[in-house]
Amino acid sequence: MDLSQLLNDVNDFVWGPIMLAFLVGTGIFLTIRLKFLPWLNLWYAIKMIMQHKADNEGDLSPFQSLMTALSATVGTGNIVGVATAMVLGGPGAIIWMWISAAFGLSTKYAESVLAVKYRETNSVGEMAGGPMYAMKNGIGGGLGRFMAAAFAIFAVCASFGIGNMTQANSISSAFSSLGISAEVTGIVLVVCSLAVLIRGVHSIGKVSSFIVPSMAFFYILFTVIIVIKNFENVPSGLAIMFQMAFSTEAVAGGVGGSIIASMLTAMRWGVARGVFSNEAGLGSAPIAAAAARTDHASQQGYVNMTGTFFDTMIICFLTGLVIASSGVLGTVDPETGKLISGAPLTILAFSTVYGEGAKYIVSIALALFAYSTILGWEYYGEKSLEYLVSNRAVIIGYRIVFSLITFIGATQTLDVVWNFSDTMNGLMAIPNLLCLVILHKDIANECFDYQKNFIAQGK
Repeated sequence: MDLSQLLNDVNDFVWGPIMLAFLVGTGIFLTIRLKFLPWLNLWYAIKMIMQHKADNEGDLSPFQSLMTALSATVGTGNIVGVATAMVLGGPGAIIWMWISAAFGLSTKYAESVLAVKYRETNSVGEMAGGPMYAMKNGIGGGLGRFMAAAFAIFAVCASFGIGNMTQANSISSAFSSLGISAEVTGIVLVVCSLAVLIRGVHSIGKVSSFIVPSMAFFYILFTVIIVIKNFENVPSGLAIMFQMAFSTEAVAGGVGGSIIASMLTAMRWGVARGVFSNEAGLGSAPIAAAAARTDHASQQGYVNMTGTFFDTMIICFLTGLVIASSGVLGTVDPETGKLISGAPLTILAFSTVYGEGAKYIVSIALALFAYSTILGWEYYGEKSLEYLVSNRAVIIGYRIVFSLITFIGATQTLDVVWNFSDTMNGLMAIPNLLCLVILHKDIANECFDYQKNFIAQGK
């Protein structure tokens, strides 16, 4: 067995049914443990995004912290992942993405609460937090330190692949369809990445605060226009989504043509792609949450959990609705004889309204989504490396190397590296989820205290 096949087998196991059940199961447990407060306070959380006090301890405003986290989560999964899930799991996969995201709200809330509660101040006065500090300071002892080190190592490894090279390759592929060479794309990426990353977290926060809302707004606008144009197909599209999401037998969808899927297939791909998109439970987003200026851990927990809502419940759902209502799902490529999937399927759906312009809209959206992911994941990788090595020269070196590697990602296809980093990404979830279960009392205490002393009193 060669290395590529071995990594592929390990990756299939890491992202298999057991891990997905652990991810969703933890979300269900936390939702019940917190008395459904993350659900009940969702509107409150959305209103809190823009509210902050400048004198609170932290590096970023709550909004900048959320945008930094969203920059890493709103990415290729919102365009490529949704289309792939609908081909492999049928239209019903979108419903399961929603269900997993609903419980993911509690998971994202909980891991962000722990990140703020157990954060520390580093040697240059910046906040350092995330699952590794919750494990070290919350769980403590040899077990806590071992779990923290394992998580940090997995996160650093994942940052170079899933947060860098795969994203750079997506940008290169998107622009190559527009006639721009991979080498030119790679050089531009290196320059743009260096310009932002070399100046650290404040620069990442400012750029993310501009790119993420802007790109999300325009993408949502373009998708809503398609849904309105194809509105006569929306009721049947929604009906087949629910039918295929909960059908005990494999059925072919009306909007899916030749797409045949059972409930279990829809569940598997919907949950897998949903988690891949919003990262609830992986432990990455709380690293950004720890940098926020906030006067209560629970406050930032609520703010950061809205990332799952915007990422999966809004953007992913709209992509799915566009594909379902446009009637392109199940289209076969005449050249290969295979079902069209991924970005080409999304472009095909957009072309029903925008024609040739669809290629430009989706390609530019994909490039911006992927670039923002590079920025967000550099921060995750940097803070994880900082936990392992406190030397500032090493941290600066990481920023430079991380930026340079975007050129390799843009110009090369490295399947072994991608499988390895995807596996590391999944392995991050194991110590993070264990930490959430072990420290559930701490999470609940913070949640109920905030509910009693802030929300109940209208603060």
